[in-house]
Amino acid sequence: MPVALTIYHNPECSKSLKTLQLIRENGIEPTIIEYLRSPPEAATILKLADWLGIGVAELLRTSDGDEADETLSLNEQSLARWLQDNPAALQRPIVVDETNARACIGRPPENVLALLRR
Repeated sequence: MPVALTIYHNPECSKSLKTLQLIRENGIEPTIIEYLRSPPEAATILKLADWLGIGVAELLRTSDGDEADETLSLNEQSLARWLQDNPAALQRPIVVDETNARACIGRPPENVLALLRR
């Protein structure tokens, strides 16, 4: 059965573009969610963190300054809601294999290759 992937994508991000290119080079056309236009809901963010095996705080882009640092005192649910409302602070890209309940962050883009292997 072929792998069906979803990418939380920012078309202005070079890592996101490279990750999308790698997926396509492997014969997969993923579902593309431009997360700045259609932010994931808090429940989805919690699920992604679980599938990534990390805390929600690790989904924060640390290069985005002090505003993100102030959120680290929030609990997981509150931080997920904050990320829903502030999607630019979300790590990118996030690639999801819903069928196998797996995900990866495409930094570096080659991380996505692990999802293509069974």
